[in-house]
Amino acid sequence: MKKIVIAILLVMATTQGFSQLITKRVGSSRIVNQETTNGNAIPDKDHINVVYGQINGNDTLLIVYLPEVDIDLMNRYYELTGTRRGRRLVSNVRKVYPYAKLAGDKMKEYDLMLADISSNSERRRMMKEAEKEISDQYTEELKKLTFSQGAILIRLIDRETGNTSYQVVQELRGRLRAFFYQGFARLWGYNLKTEYNPQANPEDDEIETIITLLERGQI
Repeated sequence: MKKIVIAILLVMATTQGFSQLITKRVGSSRIVNQETTNGNAIPDKDHINVVYGQINGNDTLLIVYLPEVDIDLMNRYYELTGTRRGRRLVSNVRKVYPYAKLAGDKMKEYDLMLADISSNSERRRMMKEAEKEISDQYTEELKKLTFSQGAILIRLIDRETGNTSYQVVQELRGRLRAFFYQGFARLWGYNLKTEYNPQANPEDDEIETIITLLERGQI
């Protein structure tokens, strides 16, 4: 079953490493009198290294800009993590989401590269090279995915690329290869044609809550 997850990623990525989903750097704090900034001082969203304030004589009133928090979304998250199943889901999404993001990014790159290549043989050569590169770099990581993580990854590939894993494999490696992967996947309980639909699937809705908070840097 793990070979299926590997196969999906093999056709969608190159040797470039993963990007961090969330990056925060906290520098040394200093107080700036907001009155000297014409009232337009807005903290950098990515770097927290300035504390704004108003200085009146010997008194200093700090002005702190807090990020917006979706109370309803956070309540749903806390409700979800109140169960063992929910905590496991959060852990699994954290594990595979970077792979799904990588798939989406690489699909966009390949779409651009392959658009200028008319030769089918050249297209196949390029994809085989990409497959070997990703195999060399990520096979050991992908082998560690559990069955549940692989199933979530298949759905998130649909979320990030706008295509099911079956469609992605079919587009990049042909119908025969996609048919083979799908048949093998079904033996292990996977379905490469699974679509991501938070409106219709309760678990997908839970996953969307987790991803939204991850992207906002709130969990």
